[in-house]
Amino acid sequence: MANRDLCFAPAMELGKLYRVRKVSPLEVMQAVLARIDQVNPAVNAYVTVARESALRAARAATRVLRRGATLPPLFGVPVSIKDLEPTRGIRTTWGSKIFEHHVPDEDALVVERLKAAGAIVVGKTNTPEFGAGANTFNAVFGATRNPWNPALTCGGSSGGAAVALAAGMGPIAQGSDLGGSLRIPAAFCGVVGFRTTPGLIPVYPRELAWDFFSVTGPMARSVADVALMLSVMAGPDDRAPLSYAVDTRLFLKAVKNPSVRGWRIAWTPDLNGLIPVDPEVAKVAEGACKLFRSLGARVEAACCDFSEVNDIVLATRGLRMVALHADKLARWKGEMQKGLVWNIEQGLRLTPQEIGRGEKLRTKLWHRVRTFMETHDLMILPTVAVPPFPVEQPYPVEINGKKLENYTQWFLLTYGISVTGLPAISVPCGFTQSGLPVGLQIVGRRRQEVAVLAAAAAFEAAAPWSDRLPPIVGGRG
Repeated sequence: MANRDLCFAPAMELGKLYRVRKVSPLEVMQAVLARIDQVNPAVNAYVTVARESALRAARAATRVLRRGATLPPLFGVPVSIKDLEPTRGIRTTWGSKIFEHHVPDEDALVVERLKAAGAIVVGKTNTPEFGAGANTFNAVFGATRNPWNPALTCGGSSGGAAVALAAGMGPIAQGSDLGGSLRIPAAFCGVVGFRTTPGLIPVYPRELAWDFFSVTGPMARSVADVALMLSVMAGPDDRAPLSYAVDTRLFLKAVKNPSVRGWRIAWTPDLNGLIPVDPEVAKVAEGACKLFRSLGARVEAACCDFSEVNDIVLATRGLRMVALHADKLARWKGEMQKGLVWNIEQGLRLTPQEIGRGEKLRTKLWHRVRTFMETHDLMILPTVAVPPFPVEQPYPVEINGKKLENYTQWFLLTYGISVTGLPAISVPCGFTQSGLPVGLQIVGRRRQEVAVLAAAAAFEAAAPWSDRLPPIVGGRG
């Protein structure tokens, strides 16, 4: 196979090719590294490439392949790791000058699981400092650029991961999501990102072991590859007290012959008016309604009230930023990202009453959403309210002429789902007139990842997008 074909082959297909000896892990790794050398300088997705260790692992996997051994699910599949997750022997900076030269001596739990499943770590992908923000840039490595238009942002905070996928620099990627960090870059780059129920994928090490907002998760160019990743990432571990047991076989089963016939789906362009949405983005995403109806689903325009989300975010995000990063301000404030500093200082100003009110509002919202979802199998909406914007712009300050109050408000369509804890996947659903990807967010009931995967796979099968590649890699755009 040609190098280009290997670089854009799904992980599922690579596994089949390995088993029939049509290609080796070493050939695939060499192709991916060549693609990184060719494309990465223009987009800055990878910030650290573990070339020697990746080639060493690929050679070892190729030797195993020749012996005819039983192969694990991700055998020989290249994977990128977001630069927020510790990787033993590979620099991990959290996108911060504070940790610019840090090299961990242990792997994060999710990295352990990916390696145990046979995946080979290619390197680390870019992130805003400590993952705070939805535009991927930092003082250590600079900005990551959108492969569909390098003048624009790729989103964040798993921006490097999404760009690596879209540009053929690996078939699968690990990312993480607090307010939309898996879903936003997936939408902006035309790939798939899945935020699952908190606890489904255990996280360790973690300073806040009981954190129910931030999750780690799978990203890929296809829903089937996301399901494959999830099947090896999910499941309990005592180091992660929120984790719980699950039958991971159901994730793979969900994407085989998927159907949404008879399902009840609620469509909303804006979470009941929570924030303005660019008309072109809304129109492209609304096209999904017609497609789901053609698949036999019952789609209606419906949504409950989400008006408390901004207040919930200000109370919970500020408190979290204080707990994690306030101790850094005295020494490092001048070198830290401005949005992060603002959020820490905003959190320090919170009163106990405001924090308590935020938790009460979140509880009130949860019960309203829970009741709404009792009569709907899924909810669909645009992933992001705007198309990608100039990479030099930290964040949008207005949408449709309406000024925004803070740097998180523009991505409340994803953050509004995060605060409910419901599983949500972003899948490509079309393009703007200027050729930029638009993402559709598919939201399921609590712990119903199987239903979300099935719906995403059915949508993908009816409207395939994998044959359209970004111009930066010679695609048709």
